[in-house]
Amino acid sequence: MSGSATEWDPQLYDGKHAYVWTSAADLVDLLAPRPGERILDLGCGTGHLTAKISATGARVTGVDASGPMIAKARNNYPKLHFEVGDALSLPYREEFDAVFSNATLHWIRPPEKVAASIWNALRPGGRLVAEFGGRGNLQSIVDAVTGALTEAGLHDNARRNTLYFPTIAEYTTLLEGQGLAVTYAVLFDRPTPLEDGENGMRHWLAMFGRSFLAGLPDDTRLAIGRRVEGRLRPRHFIKGAWVADYRRIRVVAHKVARP
Repeated sequence: MSGSATEWDPQLYDGKHAYVWTSAADLVDLLAPRPGERILDLGCGTGHLTAKISATGARVTGVDASGPMIAKARNNYPKLHFEVGDALSLPYREEFDAVFSNATLHWIRPPEKVAASIWNALRPGGRLVAEFGGRGNLQSIVDAVTGALTEAGLHDNARRNTLYFPTIAEYTTLLEGQGLAVTYAVLFDRPTPLEDGENGMRHWLAMFGRSFLAGLPDDTRLAIGRRVEGRLRPRHFIKGAWVADYRRIRVVAHKVARP
């Protein structure tokens, strides 16, 4: 979650959104960490994938912009090293063999500045392994939220979509322009059942829809949530669970000289 202006709720994140890290556990396999490597987990959240990487023998630093998330990560894994930090201005210079990032880069703009910050943190030849939302990610949910807000006359809130969901061509070109040579990139659909049955969509909105709902009184938020559910229910409430239309980019790139 590093670099996002949104303040996160670590209890809600751990309690109702475990799919964020469990569905990407095989991203660690793509990283293929080796004992003794120094790895930066960028946007580490509450530390679960940081711990999975550490279990391989790598030396991991977890970084997140959210103080509460870092506090929860330290509580979850007191033997690991976590820092509060901004992906746009990482202080590291050629310190890491790899930068790993899951479900974070779509929250942070401008993406060029994030890529430059990652380049600075990597040693020559070091690798970036990342997964985040690609073009079309959560399109049904975003459309339902903006539609519900517009229908309610809340036009300013409806325009608060700052998420970054690029195409592969757009993102690989961006990385190449910052001196990160792309060796692997894929865009894929991952329909994802949300946790807690009927309550799943309201938990998702409470966790990830805060920028849209900021400044609204509780009763208005509840009313918007019901409108969103009504719009989504015919196609996205399946066998007792809400299913989010996740679409992800996975990318591997290596640090080379900047153009």
